[in-house]
Amino acid sequence: MRPITIGLICEGKVPPDKRVPLTPKKCAEAEARFPGLKLVVQESPVRCFSDQEYRSLGIEVRPEVADCDILMGVKEVPVAQLIPNKTYLFFSHTVKKQPANRELLRQVLAKNITLIDYEMLTNEQGERIVAFGRWAGIVGAYNALLTYGRKHGLYELKPAYQCVDMEDMQEEFFKVKKLPPIKIAVTGSGRVAQGAVEVLNLMRIRRVSVYDYLYQDFNEPVYTQLRSADYNRRDGRVWDTPDFHRNPQEYESTFQNFLPVTNLLIACAYWHPAAPKLFTLEDTCRAHFRIDTIADVTCDVNGSIPTTLRSSSIQEPAFDYNCQTRQLEPAYSRPNNITVMAVDNLPCELPRNASRDFGRQLIDNVLPHLVHAHGPDEVVERATIARGGQLTERYQYLADYVAVG
Repeated sequence: MRPITIGLICEGKVPPDKRVPLTPKKCAEAEARFPGLKLVVQESPVRCFSDQEYRSLGIEVRPEVADCDILMGVKEVPVAQLIPNKTYLFFSHTVKKQPANRELLRQVLAKNITLIDYEMLTNEQGERIVAFGRWAGIVGAYNALLTYGRKHGLYELKPAYQCVDMEDMQEEFFKVKKLPPIKIAVTGSGRVAQGAVEVLNLMRIRRVSVYDYLYQDFNEPVYTQLRSADYNRRDGRVWDTPDFHRNPQEYESTFQNFLPVTNLLIACAYWHPAAPKLFTLEDTCRAHFRIDTIADVTCDVNGSIPTTLRSSSIQEPAFDYNCQTRQLEPAYSRPNNITVMAVDNLPCELPRNASRDFGRQLIDNVLPHLVHAHGPDEVVERATIARGGQLTERYQYLADYVAVG
């Protein structure tokens, strides 16, 4: 392979993100696996793996990495820190025309930067090949049970961000045995939902079928996992997943079937803005609405969960929605409020675990394409948003997004 140097940049976004694309051990593994590849790490006071942990494995750490061929981070790079004429990999959060990052993409183009977005790295089937989703689900489900316990005065769990790692967090699970016979609904079937299910299973909460969840009573806490077909329909037709993805606006929600029996909702399903919402704000005031705690792991503000009127922070993860006033209130203000957990950067709470998983995916699924002897291939090309001061063909739809005027 061609000689190539990748620099791991110090995260500049505020508040800082402690995650890393490659852990010290993954850096050493990558250099051994790909002859000609060199990893250089920029000094960082906030990274979840210390500079010394990298140095101990022979990885070079220094104040600046601007001379590297590729610069690799996690979150959006602040505009003032972008280096002209470089190739970057990070989550840009621009492909959905997010207003907050419009100027970021404008400056990427102005500075002649090649931007490769992790979110757009896919295989030939269109499936993402690197993601933090599993850890969003793991922390989201843990936060869901933490929030429910606090709301009802059942137990106090140590916040995930105060845990050293997943193993430390699991020490808290035994406290959840005090749960009453509630019903928990998990929406989604992707990485995020599977992470949530993983935690519920480790907590030994019983899984039941959708039918039993709807029509049976239990003397213990139970959960069910809902796919899109379980709470969406189109004119009574036989379910057609590809059609739902193509035409989400043609469907209506049937989630009202679950409102009278669900106590805790863990929302993990990807939501398209044209798809129906799970319920309405009017529904929350009706007698049959039993949900009093919602963990919106996907955290689409004003999205599939109407009560998610804003996102929350790791330090203050929950807020209350008062259905009578339709106003947000501090968490746990009134028993009749709906308490919502809507942290939008959940994997940051277990950064060492999340970084290890992400690094594994990078080494196995991305680096073989990125450091290919003949240059980047189709996998990298599909994820390249900008090059040479222009949007690539695949991302021309962002032209109006970055237009100045």
